[in-house]
Amino acid sequence: MNLSIVIPLLNEEESLPELHAWIVRVMNSNNFSYEILFIDDGSTDNSWKVISDISKNDNNVKGIRFQKNYGKSQALNIGFKKALGDVIITMDADLQDSPDEIPELYELIVNKNYDLVSGWKKKRFDSVVSKNLPSKLFNWAACKTSGLKLHDFNCGLKAYKNEVVKNIDVYGEMHRYIPVLAKNEGYNKITEKVVKHQARKYGTSKFGISRFINGFLDLITIWFLSKFGKRPMHLFGALGVLMFFIGFCATLFIGIYKLYKLSTGEPAILVTSNPWFYIALTTMILGTQLFLAGFLGEIILKSNKKEKRYKVSETLMIKK
Repeated sequence: MNLSIVIPLLNEEESLPELHAWIVRVMNSNNFSYEILFIDDGSTDNSWKVISDISKNDNNVKGIRFQKNYGKSQALNIGFKKALGDVIITMDADLQDSPDEIPELYELIVNKNYDLVSGWKKKRFDSVVSKNLPSKLFNWAACKTSGLKLHDFNCGLKAYKNEVVKNIDVYGEMHRYIPVLAKNEGYNKITEKVVKHQARKYGTSKFGISRFINGFLDLITIWFLSKFGKRPMHLFGALGVLMFFIGFCATLFIGIYKLYKLSTGEPAILVTSNPWFYIALTTMILGTQLFLAGFLGEIILKSNKKEKRYKVSETLMIKK
């Protein structure tokens, strides 16, 4: 099968028939063998009924319905698990992503051998305040922390090799940073393609202030996991050493200061009356806690036998 088209959606009953007809037209004109996976993320309108009706008349259409709204990342996660195509295309269901872009995205994966091709909505029709500015901030921060030179990390229109989607775990709100997840798994042939962005035709945007906040929190999480996910002691241990060093210096200062007072014949004040005593005590406690956090992290990684510590790309065995 050439293509799997994974489409997460929430309350998009009006756009689904038009989107399906548009995709079918593009698939047939390019002679693709394909499947369309609609992932209904707990819609409260008639989206699931529309998907069911479409699937009765088109064997290429499959549907998965969540019991409630779990989020776009979870919808993509199950779509990736079920996808059978050599190339997986993701797109939104609101008709703002154009299916006409699919053939060129497919060619970049198959002929240019890219692992992932991310769409870049260079010209947008969204609200400047509610989506454009937050997107620019996300993309700038993601570029700086990941090293990937992409203009639009969060574009829903992307193309992947099958093996890429099978080896990444999309959870929380991590769908914004799928290129970063792919890079962290060793898939470095990542590029972007300028794609058309269309004004929303039906329904309303699902963007809210909570997504803005969660996006930055997830960016911090993915940065931490990419840097120290396999070696937590490198972070917590280093911070622990720093805290101990500060505590040692504070203790040394207290001792020297006390000896100086004794040598001059002045009455020495109580150690607990010296503010450096509390600095030394606090930093020593923090250093101990940070070391313990690092040790616990290493123990958890060691005991998690399901965790894949490496992936083998190719193997050449000596034949006897």
